[in-house]
Amino acid sequence: MNATSIEANIVGQAADHLTHAIRTLRPVAPVRDLLGVGDIALAYAVQAELTRRREATGGVVVGRKIGLTSPAVQQQLGVDQPDFGVLFADIDVSGGAEVPSRRLLQPKAEAEVAFILKEDLVDGYLEDEQISAAVDYAVAALEIVDSRITDWDITITDTVADNASSGLFVLADKQLTLADFAPREVTMRMYADDVLVSKGTGAACLGDPLNALAWLARTAKAYGSPLRAGQIILTGALGPMIPALPSTRIRAEIGPLGPVFATFSPKEGQ
Repeated sequence: MNATSIEANIVGQAADHLTHAIRTLRPVAPVRDLLGVGDIALAYAVQAELTRRREATGGVVVGRKIGLTSPAVQQQLGVDQPDFGVLFADIDVSGGAEVPSRRLLQPKAEAEVAFILKEDLVDGYLEDEQISAAVDYAVAALEIVDSRITDWDITITDTVADNASSGLFVLADKQLTLADFAPREVTMRMYADDVLVSKGTGAACLGDPLNALAWLARTAKAYGSPLRAGQIILTGALGPMIPALPSTRIRAEIGPLGPVFATFSPKEGQ
């Protein structure tokens, strides 16, 4: 078996392992023993294989998420660099009466700035001016991150392979253009059942959520899957993530973008 075949076999094994967790809603052991602790390219190959499988069964890609942008979240998970994952249409639970807890394994919530793109980010050097010009508008967002790895026992390769620990997401209705506000200057307060549980600023997201978008645009292009007009981009946490327990109501207030809400359904019988 040549090196390419061996790598393809490893990717398939890791994808099968994570698919089992997705189908059974039961966390599984880390995949780093298959992938290695530092082989990020191989981990993205697993993510791409899981994306291919999901699209083959009707999944529709609507954007990307950037993870591990906040020092507080990096410290919580023991990693030291950002990553990205894929957003599918069926994980957007905006406008629903409740976030369906039954679809989640060990969820956590984080508050973010989301950008919606009006231009592709494919050509050129993807410099900062081009990145900003591609943004149509921004909204406040809650990302419900989730891990298929038992007890969130992850390294960077575990979370990358596991679609950057993507779960569900909620977008607020209020839309602002970049002419209306400066993303790096926003303040964030997040409450669980009206108790303040997390706070932060736009600067906590790689110095500016636009920096996170620029990192994603360049990295996604390098991996052969550039960002496209119309896509939703979750730019990363503005402060520490918190457990998203069943029956909890979470509210985040993100500067001029305003509030975004999520009420988690009871686990039983949902």
